[in-house]
Amino acid sequence: MADPSARTRKSDPLIALAVVFFLVAVALALAPALGAGAERLAGVLLLVGLAGVCCIGLLVLRGAPEEPVEEEAGAEAFLSALDEPSAVAAPDGRVVASNPAWREAMGPHPRLPKSGAAASGLFGALAAARRGDLGRAPVKVGGVEREALVSRLGPRRFLIRLAGRSGPLALPSSAMEVLNAVASAKAPPPKVLDAFAAASPFGAALLEGEDPFAARIIEANPALGALATGGEAGQVFGALIEPASRVDAAMRLSSADRDSHAPMEVRLAHDPARIAHLYLSQSGGRWVAYLVDVSEQKQVELQLSQSQKMQAIGQLAGGVAHDFNNLLTAILMQLDVLSTRHPVGDPSYEGLNEIKQTSMRAADLVRKLLAFSRKQTVQREILDVGEMISESEVLLRRLLHEDIRLVTDYGRNLPHVRADRSQLDTAVMNLVVNARDAIRSHAGGANGGGVISIRTARVSQDEARGLGYPGAVGDHAMIEVSDDGPGIPAEVKEKIFEPFFTTKAVGEGTGLGLATVYGIVKQSDGWIAVTSQPGEGAAFRIFLPVHVAAEAPALEASVAAPAAPKRPAARDLSGAGRILFVEDEDAVRGVAAKLLRARGYEVIEAASGEEALEIAEAHAGEIDLMISDVVMPGMQGPELLKQARGYLGSAPVMFISGYAESEFSDLLEGERNVSFLPKPIDIKTLAERVKQELQKAA
Repeated sequence: MADPSARTRKSDPLIALAVVFFLVAVALALAPALGAGAERLAGVLLLVGLAGVCCIGLLVLRGAPEEPVEEEAGAEAFLSALDEPSAVAAPDGRVVASNPAWREAMGPHPRLPKSGAAASGLFGALAAARRGDLGRAPVKVGGVEREALVSRLGPRRFLIRLAGRSGPLALPSSAMEVLNAVASAKAPPPKVLDAFAAASPFGAALLEGEDPFAARIIEANPALGALATGGEAGQVFGALIEPASRVDAAMRLSSADRDSHAPMEVRLAHDPARIAHLYLSQSGGRWVAYLVDVSEQKQVELQLSQSQKMQAIGQLAGGVAHDFNNLLTAILMQLDVLSTRHPVGDPSYEGLNEIKQTSMRAADLVRKLLAFSRKQTVQREILDVGEMISESEVLLRRLLHEDIRLVTDYGRNLPHVRADRSQLDTAVMNLVVNARDAIRSHAGGANGGGVISIRTARVSQDEARGLGYPGAVGDHAMIEVSDDGPGIPAEVKEKIFEPFFTTKAVGEGTGLGLATVYGIVKQSDGWIAVTSQPGEGAAFRIFLPVHVAAEAPALEASVAAPAAPKRPAARDLSGAGRILFVEDEDAVRGVAAKLLRARGYEVIEAASGEEALEIAEAHAGEIDLMISDVVMPGMQGPELLKQARGYLGSAPVMFISGYAESEFSDLLEGERNVSFLPKPIDIKTLAERVKQELQKAA
């Protein structure tokens, strides 16, 4: 191979041409000058001087030839393993080595940009890296601004990486594989960390010993000290890792089927909450260890997993509640049939009444599931929170034991809110029961006592933010339920609103109480905050937006039929008219149709949306009312209405469903004469609503 220095000594053609022209100019000027006088000789000398100046200027403009770029050993392999665009550059901006991602992003240029904002920023970053700092400079790549990170590798070498929009990138496992492969090659054990590891943004250390966790550190880069608060020469490397995690990593390291390039997940000794990926490569009796902090990545993964779990449980709860509502509707209607055959005084009456009470308890459980999944039907009304708590106080006191006092504090100038009264009652009751159980567990059984306080107040925006509602805008009504129990441990506080999470003994709680409260508050456009210190009790605060009377017309217009004031119940439940009843649940459809026929109506049954559409077409203009389930296999209720409206004319339509009306109200935009009846329903409620709808349409 030719000596690189030999290439630098080759003559430049442009310089040779300049020398030739200079000699020709001298020869042409010398001939007449030999027989000329003094004046002629001065002119010739001037001409020769100008030619010399031109040659010198040409040489200056040409400049000295650039030194050839020397490739760093191993740089190409290392850079090629990096996912982000990366290059190694000299102090003057020459690119010594680069990976394909860099060449694709920046082009195959042998130098960094020489002009523009990117050039000044990059050379400023090089100057910062030369001082030992991490240089940063904005660079536009493909119209997108990215950040260039410049680290010093040696006296005349700098590592440049283009970070994405999410910030600096950690070294990928593929790069670690290259380093591991290089380290594991048959070569003498390393004496010091190489320049790349020493300047890397992740922790790196050179270890002496056969067992990496018992080996002592020979040298470590500054990043290891920042990550693990250690890394001094002579320290045992294993002391940087949490003991239980260290034992687990040692077992995986000795496993025969372990992938040598796969990272080992470890926790750090100084802070077990921090998680790092450990890479190890061995050469002779020494190890090179790399620690990459993945704590934030693990936190994001955990949050994503938690979000997916909550979404899945919500969908499951909503689906179970919908199917269970169908069954309860069938049970309640069958009970209505049996009640007519076994009136008061009949031996079977008490048993039927007990079944009905149990069914209503089951319906209450379904409402809790729907509240958690935020699919419960909301019937909003204007409420005074002080009056609501005052009216509920008697019932709440009955929930408490004699040794627990209930203290209420009604603030002045209490605002009105627009919410579902039964839902808010349920939320407050659940909070009181939760506080009662916390006090009883802290007191150690029946011998203890405590105080539960309920406070209502009007709070301003700043007060709400100070009390735990960071996004508060305007005034809010606050309902606070507090106790003097043991408080909530920090590790439990983040999980209290999760469904089925409970600290109570088996059989003493379902874990749906606080999850139901959370769902109710969110469905009411409110916010719930909790503050607690161990041993100092806990305080739950519900914030609800204040209802402004001037905005009442706009609000009322946006609320569907269930929010309107209830009409007086019709006493005579018989009537006349042709009803198209669409329900995929045979038990519900059959019993409801039978009971409506018994009250004088003509009922046409359809088990699906497709069948109902055919019936509507066959009886165009002859149907007085269509009752339809919302969620059905195949054609859904709203889609059926849109396709059958031409055959129904102006006939009213009533939807029945176990889901909240808000789940499908946007699909009914522009439709008229549409009402909603939530499941579970009994025949009395259904007959009343049917007669009301037919009377309106008359």
